[in-house]
Amino acid sequence: KCGAYYGRCNYIQFSKTARIQGSRMPGTKTKKMVQVERKLRRPLERALPEMLNEVGLTGAAKRLGVSKATLSYWLLKLGIEIRRVALAPGEEIEIRRISG
Repeated sequence: KCGAYYGRCNYIQFSKTARIQGSRMPGTKTKKMVQVERKLRRPLERALPEMLNEVGLTGAAKRLGVSKATLSYWLLKLGIEIRRVALAPGEEIEIRRISG
């Protein structure tokens, strides 16, 4: 059915199957994430937003000893969003945590 790219189609089908069978539950932490939490002595869900606001993505990745890609993956996995906001002189921003 795939014509000249038959082998390529098999690869795509295999990768989809492998991803479904080998995937972790959403929100579960990798071994490296747990190691970093122990090092920081606090949960990543609390430490990462603070660190990102202080030193940015590159600085946070360097402090944690991981790549920027790995840190971005952790943010995605933990549901942490990065939003940029432009403020005019004299404006300030307030961040509120909604407990639920």
